[in-house]
Amino acid sequence: MRAEARAEAQAEARTAAQTDRLRAMALCTAFLVPLGLLHAWVLAEVGIGLTDLLFLIEMARRRDLSWARKPWFIAAMLWWVWLVFCSDPLMFTTASWRLGLVEAVVVIRMLLFAVALQHWVLTTAASRRFAWWILALSCLWIGLESWEQYLTGRNIFGDRRFGDGALTGPFFKPRAGALYAHLLFLALLPPLMAIYGKGRVWQIAGLALAVLGVVTSVLIGQRSPTILVALGLVTAAFFYPQFRRIAVIAAIAAVAFLAATPIISPRTYAKLIGETSRQVAHFALSPYGQIWTRGTVMGLASPLHGWGYNGYRALCPQPRFGAGLPELGLAPTQLALGACNLHPHSYYIQSFADAGFPGLILFVILIAIWFKTLASGLLQKPDPVRAGVFIGFFTFVWPFETTDAFPTLYMLGWFFFILGLGLALADASANIIAERAGSPDPGPRLKSEPNHA
Repeated sequence: MRAEARAEAQAEARTAAQTDRLRAMALCTAFLVPLGLLHAWVLAEVGIGLTDLLFLIEMARRRDLSWARKPWFIAAMLWWVWLVFCSDPLMFTTASWRLGLVEAVVVIRMLLFAVALQHWVLTTAASRRFAWWILALSCLWIGLESWEQYLTGRNIFGDRRFGDGALTGPFFKPRAGALYAHLLFLALLPPLMAIYGKGRVWQIAGLALAVLGVVTSVLIGQRSPTILVALGLVTAAFFYPQFRRIAVIAAIAAVAFLAATPIISPRTYAKLIGETSRQVAHFALSPYGQIWTRGTVMGLASPLHGWGYNGYRALCPQPRFGAGLPELGLAPTQLALGACNLHPHSYYIQSFADAGFPGLILFVILIAIWFKTLASGLLQKPDPVRAGVFIGFFTFVWPFETTDAFPTLYMLGWFFFILGLGLALADASANIIAERAGSPDPGPRLKSEPNHA
């Protein structure tokens, strides 16, 4: 009996060691993703693919399918299967192109990456802290490079600000604004809440940090990201009453900085005020108004199954989609005004054009499940990292935002990394609440892993 017990213990030790090795490898590949998204997209793709593979290997070894029964993952699978179905050119003559089917199929890699982070990779407090540090330092890097480009005329790579006046930060194109807006409150809230209430000097330091973070967004000079930062201020103030005074002062400072841009940064003023006022006054004739109208017309032209993944990109120039929406008073769209682009610049219009009303409904349901999961318990205990993640998620899915295509790598790689971290934090919070209430642990975790946030 002792020999059998010893053999069993040795087998369990070998299994645990193998699990630890696989998970250590997955941590390395997952943490490569944000670094790759900054400056080496191929590295990010490799990181996502390897993380997915290691996750599936471990789940198969453990014979664990509980991750596949998560409500959000079931909703995601329904949406994905419908999208692939609608993208099959053999099934629908309306499907845009054969490559669109391949692109729809590989969307699953992003969904697997998020569930791998939630269910396995980020199930310990140390791994979640490290993930936060990576995201916070990425935000800091973008902010520092934006100021360097403003003060010296070039970023560290020698790139000047973009032709429309926007600062590009560490990038060569105007990509800094949106990413900075999504990461700002995730990076800002934890240190700000940590020093709040520790004395007047610390309060002044926290206020200066918040003002600098918000003003940097204005300095970058991209319109939608600046609006997203304002949305983030409102959301943070909703979660933290003590943050409201800071939010008001930061907003006033941002407005004052914007008012000074005709002197300190005329090109920022021309972008944020001049061009914005013109586009708002004639939004239907602006490029975004034209794109959204044309994308909606495409969805209405095939309301059951749309035009397949990237159908807008492939078929938009066809004259039949230029009718406009006379019921809403929107005139016919024109290619000369920018009615066609690489994507519809809206996740919701894209899902409608790609997969019709069923695709749009399934996509909205998926967003709603994510929203509910990430927001669960935040009002009762607004943990600053969870609140920052929620704001990052909220600014991504805000329906009135101009977006990249869903889920192409550059911006959506960040989205799914943030989402995976948020889902892991929600699970950890639920585990703590359940244990304090004396109820069974609601989520699976490795026996060797600590059960704390």
